[in-house]
Amino acid sequence: MSEIQQAAPIIRGLPRPLIGETAGRRLEAVLIPILALIAGLGLFGVFIALVGKSPEDFYYLVYRGGFGTWFSLQNTMTRTAPLLLTALCVALPAQLGLVVIGGEGAFVLGGLAAAAVGTWLAGAPAAVGIIAMALAGMALGGLWIGIVGALRHYRGVNETISSLLMAYIAIALMQHFVEGPLRDPASLNKPSTTPLPTAFRVGDMPGMDVHWGFAIGVLACLVAGFVLSRTTFGFAARIAGGNARAAAVQGLPVGRLILAFTAAAGAAAGLAGMIDVAAVQGSANASLIAGYGYTGILIAFLARQNPIAIIPMALLIGGIEAAGGLVQRRMDLPDATVLVLQGILFVAILVSETLSGRLLPALGPTRGGAK
Repeated sequence: MSEIQQAAPIIRGLPRPLIGETAGRRLEAVLIPILALIAGLGLFGVFIALVGKSPEDFYYLVYRGGFGTWFSLQNTMTRTAPLLLTALCVALPAQLGLVVIGGEGAFVLGGLAAAAVGTWLAGAPAAVGIIAMALAGMALGGLWIGIVGALRHYRGVNETISSLLMAYIAIALMQHFVEGPLRDPASLNKPSTTPLPTAFRVGDMPGMDVHWGFAIGVLACLVAGFVLSRTTFGFAARIAGGNARAAAVQGLPVGRLILAFTAAAGAAAGLAGMIDVAAVQGSANASLIAGYGYTGILIAFLARQNPIAIIPMALLIGGIEAAGGLVQRRMDLPDATVLVLQGILFVAILVSETLSGRLLPALGPTRGGAK
């Protein structure tokens, strides 16, 4: 009797895996963020109870203010529009193992560039002006985060620290130009650039009180998901993200991938800034510094850096932010309450990362999966 035949009864007696390894990874990628969300919401409910308020009332008002009516849903989609693109600013470099958290800088510079170009092209056809503003915002945003990638590739500078510090520099530059060379003399109480021509404003989608920035953000996430999952470029990025040194040994252009993905990430955040100026603000001013870049970090981590998953996660966070005013009025809570919720969710997501690769093995899967 062969050794395999002798071992057969023993093998049959072993517990069989519930799911294969590949299916296990996919299921884990869904379960972990959901569990983190539930845990974060539960912890925040305890916090609300400790300050003498009802968690049930809070969550009902969040639902009502963010998703419960057509008006609130439209408000949520409007708030979600820039978050989709700033989350991509985090998710795209993450494919290469890079943690870029400076999307706020690319966002404000993209808005500033769009406002400057829009003012300069006043009188041009609407299509020319809007396209030029978008290209300017994407170019400056891409250059700004691209510098982070270049510092990482050529000098070994940590991209997390450099992107964060460069965000502060970008905000200071934006304030300098808004309050100095590009300031509209008519803006007395709140310094801003010259208002954009009406023809250069981004309007609403047909039948909705939601500007086209939301559709652009959704489309950008879908395109990014397709590139990453269905093209050789995306495949090369995933290989380099798994082991950059091994990828370089195999001949993959790791350096060019880093530069390309960081530039694309910055371009997404810069486009978000352009949309905020052209669809909401009407000019570049201090309102650009709204924290969209930092909220994008939370959304990207909730989505586990998956561009497609960014869409529902951005809607969730956008809905929570949209409900902030209603919660403040009905429950007499400060407007920073939703920021506390976001902070708790972010901590829960970071802690949940320790479960990666450990959650489903407890349920039965083994290396190699089921046949």
